[in-house]
Amino acid sequence: MPSIRRITPHPFRLPLRGALRWGKASELAALEHVLLEVELSDGSVGRAEIPPRPTIYGETLGTIKAALEFLAPRLLGLEAEDTEAVQKVLHSFPNNPTTKGGLDIALWEAWAQSEGQALWQVLEPHQERVKVSYILGIADEAEMLADARAVYEAGVRVLKVKVGRDLSGDLARIAALKEHFPDVELYADANETLHPEEAETFLRMWAEAGLLYVEEPLPIAEVLSRKRLRQAGILPIIADDSAFTLKDLWRELQLDTFDILNLKPARTGYTQSLEMLALNRAEGKRAMVGSQALSSFGAYQSALLAFQEGVSEPSELAFHLKAEGGFCNFPALREGWLYWEDLAQCRFDLDAFEPYQLSQR
Repeated sequence: MPSIRRITPHPFRLPLRGALRWGKASELAALEHVLLEVELSDGSVGRAEIPPRPTIYGETLGTIKAALEFLAPRLLGLEAEDTEAVQKVLHSFPNNPTTKGGLDIALWEAWAQSEGQALWQVLEPHQERVKVSYILGIADEAEMLADARAVYEAGVRVLKVKVGRDLSGDLARIAALKEHFPDVELYADANETLHPEEAETFLRMWAEAGLLYVEEPLPIAEVLSRKRLRQAGILPIIADDSAFTLKDLWRELQLDTFDILNLKPARTGYTQSLEMLALNRAEGKRAMVGSQALSSFGAYQSALLAFQEGVSEPSELAFHLKAEGGFCNFPALREGWLYWEDLAQCRFDLDAFEPYQLSQR
């Protein structure tokens, strides 16, 4: 069996056509991510995109580099197929979720290549198409509508609206979207910004406004309040920040705090994501796949899991439409849907990647 021979990070910067704002203070003006390469002893190469999010995971380009310097010596020489040994190394290193997630995905692709297959060939689909959503950041009405118009024309028919900084203006922005795009479905992401005493009121208002569901309305520490809010049955609740890991998910399932899991392969890799999806499915919960504001290449690798059994809700696979460029030919959407036959045509383009790569001096 081929073993892990080399692990190489390639930082890159991909401009955006507008900033993404969320939560109380977070903002993303460009994708300053890492393209990770894992090479096996037989020459097979796997890649993955690592998205540092300082305000969420505490990861930066610098901490990713440091984490890889710590993990690489412990992974080199291990057989790519020895999942137990690889996961033991990753689990022994706390935190740093997107670094470990990227390592896992890159290893999956390298292993697939060593077997003479592409990544999409070892992840057989359960369904032929998935509905795609797009994340709208916090913005004034004109900027928001322009962003929505651009992705609507690209085929998106579900929008995720970031709310929470200006709660009095949220309903106005939702109403404007409804007016301009009557055939688009909407749901909200509050990023833990509501207080327990006001949450039911806002959820009722959002439900009356026609939203599908709401993501993380309350702070994660408000465990009992989150449980009560879900029991109130006002709007289906999406778990994201409260279910970073398999252990987190197990806790939330026991507490019954959510209806839908937002599964993000960029932070949990394929191995843990598939375990989480299986557990979530066994407990009768619904799921969607989130892309962590990735380039078209990262969106492709996340999209492969959106076709797995148990993913039933619109998945966040269109953020790359906000990027100015890319290095993977992500397929066009067809009236809001992404088809497996189209996704299977995606290919990483090394020549296209080169202009975005940052110096590592």
